[in-house]
Amino acid sequence: MFTGIIENQAKVISINQNASNVDFTFESALAPELKIDQSLSHNGVCLTVTGITENTYNVTAIQETLQRTNLGQLVPNQFVNLERCLPANGRLDGHIVQGHVDCVGSISEIHDLDGSWMIFVSHLQEAGITVQKGSICLNGVSLTVIDSFPDAFSVAIIPYTWEHTNLSQLTPGDFVNIEFDIFGKYMKKMSVSLT
Repeated sequence: MFTGIIENQAKVISINQNASNVDFTFESALAPELKIDQSLSHNGVCLTVTGITENTYNVTAIQETLQRTNLGQLVPNQFVNLERCLPANGRLDGHIVQGHVDCVGSISEIHDLDGSWMIFVSHLQEAGITVQKGSICLNGVSLTVIDSFPDAFSVAIIPYTWEHTNLSQLTPGDFVNIEFDIFGKYMKKMSVSLT
């Protein structure tokens, strides 16, 4: 389990096709603290560490992951948001994030509000639901929904998050990983079952 509080960023060093999978090598200041078999969130996608060197580590994304997320669009020198799993005695500073991306959304608008930023994201209506003031995970970042629509939502970004995540590198038309709030997903499933 994750919380959507980004610890660091990792730079893509290499991308290698391996049958239907893709092997990534990332460089990060967190690399010396990682362990093989450890779960690590990359732009909100839970991946398993398969190898470690002094400053780099390796992970593999399978076809299902590549089709459902924006990891298949990464190129060398791009940055991803990183978060290690929440320890059992840790604080839940963000919200409950599973690292299971529901869909990819498209950035439709970004507004500079002179001290914060407003980002509008569109998505397939059937992918999930949002509620105003509810939680949403965008590229692994725990955020609060400002405006909620059937096929879109907006979030506000504070300066610290803007400076310490890859959200500041987004432009309209870019694709981002979305994980809808787990409680909302269960409520949606229950409401469908009752009808």
